[in-house]
Amino acid sequence: MLKFSHWYNFNHKHSGIKYVSPHQRHSGLAGDILANRKEVYQGAKDAHPERWSGNIRNWNLPKEVYLNPEQNSVKAESA
Repeated sequence: MLKFSHWYNFNHKHSGIKYVSPHQRHSGLAGDILANRKEVYQGAKDAHPERWSGNIRNWNLPKEVYLNPEQNSVKAESA
């Protein structure tokens, strides 16, 4: 179980938090990582705009994250 916990918290990149690990999110590293990604994507788009049909990906750090957002809103409505 310790091996899995370590992998999950330090190596696994979560889509809900913009593909950073929980450790990166909680330790404050995620903001710098996402700013760097945004810069790289924008540089690629600027260098080759013909390869892009729209805007770059949204790499802004989400303020709040929920495990089960649908279930949370259903519980709040029924209370």
